[in-house]
Amino acid sequence: MTDETTAPDDLRNETAEQAPEVAEHDRASALEAEIDDLKRQLLYAQAETQNVRRRMEKDAQDARAYAATGFARDILSVADNLSRALSSIPAALREDEAMKPLVTGIEMTGKELDNVFQRNGITRIESVGAKLDPNRHQAMIELPSDKEPGTIVQEMQAGYMIKDRLLRPAMVGVAKVPPSPGIDREA
Repeated sequence: MTDETTAPDDLRNETAEQAPEVAEHDRASALEAEIDDLKRQLLYAQAETQNVRRRMEKDAQDARAYAATGFARDILSVADNLSRALSSIPAALREDEAMKPLVTGIEMTGKELDNVFQRNGITRIESVGAKLDPNRHQAMIELPSDKEPGTIVQEMQAGYMIKDRLLRPAMVGVAKVPPSPGIDREA
């Protein structure tokens, strides 16, 4: 009987001796898995922080670059009126000695306004002779012309860009397809 009772005791002792090694190994594996998980979380957190910083820098840069957009849109009507005033001065009035200082003052104001626009990244969209671009032009009318259909033949109001963004589209007239001979359009 002693042999039967000693055998289970030996197994118990042997298992108890191996248990600390197994428990240590399991604990080490769990700690390594936890370290790997924490490293992964740290990398994700660093990447997210970098993305947020880049987004904030771009937003701040855009805010600086385009902060004057509302003001620029408002001042375009002043530029339009000044341009109309300059173009409406008859040649005889330009040559009149009494009016020369006034005309010169209006011209200088126009040039200074152009300089202010240039310093702030505001540029005029060149339209006449170009193909209609719906991202820069607003077609107001189709006009008969010998130009290719879709070509801008008249500018009714100048368009402007602020840096790389549209500030105001140019209002334009475009060449239309000429009527085909022999087709009655009134029918």
